[in-house]
Amino acid sequence: MKEIALLIHKDVVLSTISGTLDMLEHTNRYLEASGKPRAFSVTLVGESASNDLLPVAAPYIHYCRYTDLASADLIIVPAFFGQPDDVFAGHRSLLDWLRRMHDEGNEIASLCSGAYFLAEAGLLEGRCCTAHWRDIEDLKRRYPDTRFLSRMVMTDQDGLYTSGGAFSAFHLVLYLIEKYCGRDMGIWASKMFSLDMDRESQAYFAVFQGQFRHQDEQILTAQEYIDKNYNEPLSVEQMALQINMSLRNFIRRFKTATQNTPLEYLQRVRIEAAKKALEAGNPTITSLMYDSGYQDIKTFRKVFKRITGLTPIEYRKKYSRTLPVLN
Repeated sequence: MKEIALLIHKDVVLSTISGTLDMLEHTNRYLEASGKPRAFSVTLVGESASNDLLPVAAPYIHYCRYTDLASADLIIVPAFFGQPDDVFAGHRSLLDWLRRMHDEGNEIASLCSGAYFLAEAGLLEGRCCTAHWRDIEDLKRRYPDTRFLSRMVMTDQDGLYTSGGAFSAFHLVLYLIEKYCGRDMGIWASKMFSLDMDRESQAYFAVFQGQFRHQDEQILTAQEYIDKNYNEPLSVEQMALQINMSLRNFIRRFKTATQNTPLEYLQRVRIEAAKKALEAGNPTITSLMYDSGYQDIKTFRKVFKRITGLTPIEYRKKYSRTLPVLN
């Protein structure tokens, strides 16, 4: 039986706790009904002496203070509400504990924004990781020695697991069920919880909002110029000229401020505009291409799929239709 420690504190997103508990317990009960032993023993691990945050009266849920946990097969760090620095300030001892538990050989997984805890504890340096797509750019700025992959739904590297945003995080729980219980149980869990098996990308959920949280005023001006003129033929040279900056210096400062090259930024702005047009109606792909600033259909399709993971037609089918409702 795998000993699972599920971290709780006052800032957690409860759905990542309850969803994980439900998936693991449903798996246990299915195994029992099949005449097999339970696979998971789950302990809620918190900062207080008693479980005053999530007092669930269920016999299959145990609780202990984190300092009393000797070891676990897997420690799961859930998502949290709030600004990372404020949350860290309130739970500094948990960061030290995670670092120590990892040094002692315990595996650790993060759900959604829980990756901040692993990164702040220094556990993700030199690794490829993922998190909620909304947090990726901030994580890249904070932890430049870690490679954060916005597309990925999950990563598994040397006993450290990270997962994508919101309910995409449950694909990691599904993966862990398969890893610990076998492929057949993974397929059963996929069907039971209506989660796609082997899903790899969260790219088509992402919304590009620009990276404006920096203090380089000239680059902010360039970003505003791109946002207003993305549908026109734009070159990097034109962008640099708008703010009277040398091309080499412009490219360097733009990358430092936004984590994207000017061309990457322009492509993301254009594709975000195309996505919104597809969501709002049913434009032809050709008109959409021109409205988004592209002149070549092959290039447009290639960039669209690289950024979203879907072709324009696939994206339109996924997001432009109305919900089927029985009246």
